[in-house]
Amino acid sequence: MKILIVEDEQHLADGLRFNLEAEGYEAVIAGDGLVALETLESKKFDAVVLDVMLPGADGFEVARTMRERADYTPILMLTARGHAEDVLNGFAAGADDYLPKPFELEIFLARLNGLLRRRQWLETESKTPSVVMVNGREIDLENLEMRNGDEHVRLTLMEAKLLGYLIENEGRAVSRKVILEEVWHLQEDTDTRAIDNFIVRLRRMLEDEPDNPKIVQTVRGVGYRYINQAVE
Repeated sequence: MKILIVEDEQHLADGLRFNLEAEGYEAVIAGDGLVALETLESKKFDAVVLDVMLPGADGFEVARTMRERADYTPILMLTARGHAEDVLNGFAAGADDYLPKPFELEIFLARLNGLLRRRQWLETESKTPSVVMVNGREIDLENLEMRNGDEHVRLTLMEAKLLGYLIENEGRAVSRKVILEEVWHLQEDTDTRAIDNFIVRLRRMLEDEPDNPKIVQTVRGVGYRYINQAVE
């Protein structure tokens, strides 16, 4: 698999490339946000490791531009700014996961492997049909797209996996711990507000009244429950 490392700290970029190649990956370095975008236009990658603080274009802009181009390569965002607001900004820009600096190599590799497993899950493991109807919306989990008439909205890998899991467990309350560890393969200490942000996004896609959700319901003190009250 080919990984693009977008990092302007040369020693860190070289270290990541060395360790990724030791794990059997092919790794390419871009030290500038604009260079990264040019590279992504000409070459295909299986994942992007993306720093936030970059010359040319920062990581948020790179992620947003990728998604606007309909490039849904999984993004692991690296940031020295670990505040919840920064994390949520990363997710809103299109990142699939984040890792605060400094980090341990084993954690980095686990997060990257988790991203790649999530893509494989979409292709091979999900018990949910690849296309489902929810409240008159057509959700294509394989191609990461929601269609509602003329409206088309793209899903991230994490959104697709979360929605697929909720659908598979319709009617059951799913805890935040399960979402983090079993659905996304993240550590339990990940900021749970990130989950809430994904739920808000799903409600905007699926609900007629996102502020009064009937499909993706909150189960107080537990987590969330999916009830398909589709109106065809």
